Amino acid sequence: MAHTWVNAEPVPRFYPNVVTLTTGDSDVAEQRQAVRILQKSHLPGRWAVKDSFRTLDIARLGFEVLFEAQWIRKAVPKPATMVSGLAWGRVTAGSGDFPAALFSDHNFAMFAAKRDDTVVAGGTFYRADGVVGLSNVIAEADDEPAVWRDLASLAAATFPGLPLVGYESGDELDAAKKAGFEIGDPLRIWVLARQ
Repeated sequence: MAHTWVNAEPVPRFYPNVVTLTTGDSDVAEQRQAVRILQKSHLPGRWAVKDSFRTLDIARLGFEVLFEAQWIRKAVPKPATMVSGLAWGRVTAGSGDFPAALFSDHNFAMFAAKRDDTVVAGGTFYRADGVVGLSNVIAEADDEPAVWRDLASLAAATFPGLPLVGYESGDELDAAKKAGFEIGDPLRIWVLARQ
């Protein structure tokens, strides 16, 4: 199914089993069918569907909306001077409770920033299909736009020549916009309703 990415195996926590990749009436019908097929596989737990374009209504199939967000994009950021005043460093294997295998993937990078020896900000990058995905951004409210700018610069230095993409909502979406990210289309994350 070229219009849908489906994983019938359990995936890491907070990852969807289904991701929609296209829009259009016939595509949506195919995506809904993919969800039905996966339901018949009896995956354990409350698995999720990433509705990348907010076009898939699967409430009747037993799903509920977990959250809604909007895509964000920064076209090929350039390395720049850090503006947050924080001390940034790349997180490596053995740092914290993260699985070591995560850090052996050359497409993955995690950064953390400290103020007075305390981690106060961070974010993760993953390079795939000609873009760099930015996720798991954390920052104190006063630092948010500057942290987003710093992360864009870190992405440019780590994975040069690629646009930066992600999705956010609420205050994080506002901070990304203030940091120069373009705001795109809406998306929705569905989760299997509790039985």
